[in-house]
Amino acid sequence: MDNKEKTNPKKKWNSQREGFQESLKYLQGRMHGHIKSLKTPWPKFNDATTDGIEWNTLTVIGGRPASGKTLIAEQIVRESFPLNPGENFRVLQFQFEMLARTSAIREYSSVIGRSYKYLCSADGKLSDSDLQKCYDYAKEKVKYPIDVVEKPCTIEEFKEIVRDYMQFHLSYDSEGNMIMPKVLITIDHSLLFKKAPFEKDKHDMLNNLGEALTLLKRQFPISFIVLSQLNRNIDSPERNEEGKYGNYVLESDLFGADALLQHADTVIGINRPAKQKIRFYGPDRYVIEDDRVIVLHFLKCRNGDTRLSFFRAEFEKMKIVEMITPPQQEKRLTTK
Repeated sequence: MDNKEKTNPKKKWNSQREGFQESLKYLQGRMHGHIKSLKTPWPKFNDATTDGIEWNTLTVIGGRPASGKTLIAEQIVRESFPLNPGENFRVLQFQFEMLARTSAIREYSSVIGRSYKYLCSADGKLSDSDLQKCYDYAKEKVKYPIDVVEKPCTIEEFKEIVRDYMQFHLSYDSEGNMIMPKVLITIDHSLLFKKAPFEKDKHDMLNNLGEALTLLKRQFPISFIVLSQLNRNIDSPERNEEGKYGNYVLESDLFGADALLQHADTVIGINRPAKQKIRFYGPDRYVIEDDRVIVLHFLKCRNGDTRLSFFRAEFEKMKIVEMITPPQQEKRLTTK
């Protein structure tokens, strides 16, 4: 038996040499600015992660209804192209919960600073000038490569759609080398996928979703943002007692946590403490001014730092903005 390296077309493993070569190529690309993360609208978010959302990653955002998770995902998409000039990427949105029309009106609201009700002439009649602003914005926005899937599908159908999308948009350079497009894919609610006949329940479906997302993000230059609900125990009375650790969103609160948590690179739990009548949040007793205060718990940051950050919702503009960390109750009392 000779010592020559054998070739085997059915080999299921790679030498660690390849991993090191890829890592050094990646580091060099980032060092020279050829490879970048996708910047989000918030420096706090970018700082908690790897300067934004890395490609080939999965971000899961979990929260109660009306906690602001859809607002965050929409804002990331809405501002992704202006914030990342020169980056060649597309956006594919799986909008099972909200009509594309509704999403577009919410976007107009964020741009012209008027409420959704006003734009629908349900809070005063929409003026001609504001309608023209919507036309002008839509004219510019449709230039961005954003596509939408509205019909709910099974996980297998989802994988087929993503693969077809990647194949449809691939291109070739002057030397005939294939160029696969970078795509940001958002899923507005993990539980709204259709359950396949072989899936016994929603948890089984979520397990299959997690495996599908990992498979696809390894196969293609894709970043996923997936929205998820929280388990009902987050609403138990003891969790809403002021100044308790239970106020905080935990990894275990994510619905189907075992199914998605292990696959996710970043997990964010969202809370609006004032909605649960919490004035002093968590054991640090952060002073919550009103129900516009949104807390982002960065629960898992595989390539970043876990932390707790505060934001403020501007619902009339359909956006959230960063705010300074609120004072703590004890510190406020000692200054008086």
